[in-house]
Amino acid sequence: MIEENVKKLLDFVARAPHPVKIVAATKTRSADEINELPAHGITAMGENRVQELLAKYDGIKVPEIHFIGALQTNKVKYIVDKVCMIQSVDRSELAREIEKRCAAINKVMDVLIEVNIGGEESKSGCTPSDLPALAEEVSALPHLRLKGLMSVLPIDAPDEMYDGLKRLFDKLKEKYHSAEYLSAGMSGDYEKAVLRGANMIRPGSLLFGERSYPARD
Repeated sequence: MIEENVKKLLDFVARAPHPVKIVAATKTRSADEINELPAHGITAMGENRVQELLAKYDGIKVPEIHFIGALQTNKVKYIVDKVCMIQSVDRSELAREIEKRCAAINKVMDVLIEVNIGGEESKSGCTPSDLPALAEEVSALPHLRLKGLMSVLPIDAPDEMYDGLKRLFDKLKEKYHSAEYLSAGMSGDYEKAVLRGANMIRPGSLLFGERSYPARD
């Protein structure tokens, strides 16, 4: 881990205008790297890929595992017993599959609804206009607990986009009192995200350094 960056992040969070939860984005990181997190006071990690999570799950010693990537319905069954939150619920069929799989193991799963606030075709997330209906459906499922919103904002997103996301969150929170997290901000924009209302951030390369992806044949 990059000690200087970790210190900078923790100092910023300590001075933030409201409590902020750090969920370290651990895509491509080894279990040994991930297990350094608790020593720095970071007790939650987020994985993007089901296969990667399964491959290193037995070696992970971090208390909270979140799933933060796009999730196919046919892979839900592999992770519901391993994660404490799914941050990427973006459609009703995914919500219903999580409900089905959690009911089978008598578990209530914390979930965030992912919103594509930037309208980018390359990114997952429901549209802001679809959010009310999806939130209504999620809140009615007995084995899902609606905890808020998540978004991956475009690079160089204007302040107005962060503010729009915060307004969506505030409106959601008014109706669903269980909604407490606005998950936004990664290594490059966590400061702006927090100052614009996010209370959960997902830094990755800031903590661990740039990712090195395995070469493909």
